[in-house]
Amino acid sequence: MSGPIPGFGVLEGVKVVYSAVEIAAPSAAAVMAEWGADVVWIENTRTGDSMRDTTFVKEMERRNQRSISMNPFTEEGREVLFSLVKDADVFIESSKGPTYARRGITDEILWEHNPRLVIVHVSGFGQYGVETRVNRAAYDLTVQAYSGYMAQNGTPDQPMAAVPYVGDYFTSLMVTSSALAALQKARTTGQGESVDVAMYEVLMRVGAYYMMDFLNAGTVYPRPGARHPNLCGIGEYRTSDGFVGLCVYGVKQNKYLLERIGLGHLWGTEEYPEDTSALWLDGPQAELIERHLDAFCLTQKAVELEEEFSAVGIAANAVLEFDQLLAEDHVAQREAIVEWDTLDGTPVKGVGIVPKFSRNPGRIWRPMPSLGMDTDAVLTEAGWTPEQIQALAENGTIRRG
Repeated sequence: MSGPIPGFGVLEGVKVVYSAVEIAAPSAAAVMAEWGADVVWIENTRTGDSMRDTTFVKEMERRNQRSISMNPFTEEGREVLFSLVKDADVFIESSKGPTYARRGITDEILWEHNPRLVIVHVSGFGQYGVETRVNRAAYDLTVQAYSGYMAQNGTPDQPMAAVPYVGDYFTSLMVTSSALAALQKARTTGQGESVDVAMYEVLMRVGAYYMMDFLNAGTVYPRPGARHPNLCGIGEYRTSDGFVGLCVYGVKQNKYLLERIGLGHLWGTEEYPEDTSALWLDGPQAELIERHLDAFCLTQKAVELEEEFSAVGIAANAVLEFDQLLAEDHVAQREAIVEWDTLDGTPVKGVGIVPKFSRNPGRIWRPMPSLGMDTDAVLTEAGWTPEQIQALAENGTIRRG
């Protein structure tokens, strides 16, 4: 199964090389591989990417990729890396701060081999700043803690991380978008770009909605638990058979809600005029509204309440467990869950291609490769002879699959 990829998708003809483990940077490369890019995955020569320790998720996160096992930080390894990026469009690396620059692989040296190369550095705290911060290990949890994102989630008594690994996955989307934005400019100007993606800054950008109120007015909203921090009727409510997510907003929606939960007499009063579009938590009857809504939801079934409220323009959805999600005909019709075979022929299920491109759809063309499975093929494409490849294997620069 080794060799060049078939032509398909919106990124057909784009070559991406990345050196990283686990989630943030690799997931960005995974998305681009699903969209048709030729993705070369650099793994270390010992155990490979730690994602291989997972049972199932690795099969989705590394499908459509080609694995080369090598050490880029030896003298020979640097030459191998330079040969890989000489015709690449994007190079992505993830490490503690400016690790690559400290090890002698600077942006300028990479551009000597490919002036048009887009280089994306992914780290917890960026390539510059306070040295002790920049060079720290960073994981999703610790970056959520540093960025102020975690402080906005949980209960008043306990901050809680959002799962699963939202700091990593938000960052992966930023890596994808910034790499492709820089690639568009590089193709226009012929000049490459270096992108510094700091995970904590991604989370600050994502979490800026309420931070703006603090920055400009000093307002701090309490951690809301399962409810909205400053609006009634928005949050997760317990029903007689589960939970429902509600987002009640708008004049018509508010009127219906108050009438349905037995508080219709509040509508059209001085406290809640007929043009009330938002039921604020600091409103005169907010506690009463929430208490009635809680009691009302407990008398309802989640799916039936979803259907009733949706029919009158209130955004509502039963909180689906995995088995309920898989039973949804909508999910099936959009092929949101798909099946393919692993390298040994074992069927595996996972999330399908996102988003849906109508004219140049993405696809799954191969499963996750074994460690170093494509080393020979990728190096041959890069101009290395069989004798040279054998010598690299013998001195430990590469590992052949």
